[in-house]
Amino acid sequence: MRKYDKLVFQILRGMSDANIAFTDLVNLLKHLGFDMRIKGSHHVFRKGGVIEKVNLQKEGNKAKSYQVRQIRNIIVKYKLGGNV
Repeated sequence: MRKYDKLVFQILRGMSDANIAFTDLVNLLKHLGFDMRIKGSHHVFRKGGVIEKVNLQKEGNKAKSYQVRQIRNIIVKYKLGGNV
């Protein structure tokens, strides 16, 4: 299983939302084709065909758990999970 597949699987399981590294989540969104814009501490992601705008901020070196849930909902809604 590839690195991004493992991360998508971990996000979709929903068992460790507070334990996802911020940089891993950023890299996953880039891998899924999202464009990133940084304004201050906000990392804003947009993708054609996806209505929602993703806005991430760090909490230490981890992503905030509610933001991981938001990403999970987008992955499921738009079927971005690939083979997982």
